[in-house]
Amino acid sequence: MKVKILGSAAGGAFPQWNCACANCSAVRVGTFAGKARTQTQVAISHDGRTWFLMGASPDLRAQIEATPELHPREGLRQSPIEGVVLANADLDHVLGLLLLRELQPLRIHTTASVRRILHEDNSMFAMLQRIPNQTAWTDFEPGKQFHLSDAQGAESGLRCQAWSLSAHFPAYVSAARQSQFVPGEASLGFLIEGPSRARLAYMPGVPELDDALLQQLDACDVLLFDGTFWSDDELIRVQGGGQTARQMGHIPVENILTKLAGLRSPRKIFLHINNTNPMLNEVSPQYRQVRGAGWEVAEDGWQFDL
Repeated sequence: MKVKILGSAAGGAFPQWNCACANCSAVRVGTFAGKARTQTQVAISHDGRTWFLMGASPDLRAQIEATPELHPREGLRQSPIEGVVLANADLDHVLGLLLLRELQPLRIHTTASVRRILHEDNSMFAMLQRIPNQTAWTDFEPGKQFHLSDAQGAESGLRCQAWSLSAHFPAYVSAARQSQFVPGEASLGFLIEGPSRARLAYMPGVPELDDALLQQLDACDVLLFDGTFWSDDELIRVQGGGQTARQMGHIPVENILTKLAGLRSPRKIFLHINNTNPMLNEVSPQYRQVRGAGWEVAEDGWQFDL
């Protein structure tokens, strides 16, 4: 299995367009000891030719152009991107689908609840259904393994299992509407297995950990994990108010380092990193603490084989 990290920042990217925090300001003037990042996006492949996207970020077009493996190879109109796997209906996770509306056949794997939110509640996603067979939607259920299939329905060598992480749907879905959906389908992480039986865990938004999930993570070869905020009160300290990390559905990194200290098997990589997170600064004590604990901080453009 081939894995490419196309983007590694949280929503808004880094620097964020309307943010003048110390991190963003330093990046703009060229004094930051770290790297700019686009919004989180991962691509996976079983053979290096057919690719599947984990979500569809708002930065997807630029991310595709920066990745030669995702460029057209044959004919006037073609793409090696055969499908997308959706973990939730958050805007940062699905807006990139609208950038894939150019009548290119595509298979979208998602839960029934997320499919209904996009189909029934957001008329702009009708742009993905302008002609027959433009997109094929395949529903999956949390806890059950499913094959990633291309636009024509042929199975790839990749298998996924969705892991329910949260019962919270996006804020734009009204409470009355949410009651019509299955809570366990709201927000997911994925355990992905390739032809060699190597396993990748993709968990960009984790509100809590239990023993069952910890056991699954320790059986993986690579762990891509939620690194959104360093501390619970990070946004409150930076901007003088707002929600805590946990209220927004993220375990702070400083707590993750303790909670996951017992994981020995996987290569451990943080992604989905907010622009305010001090570990983005590669000369900060937080960055040194992360590296000393055996974790890495993802950067755009990273790739590896499993």
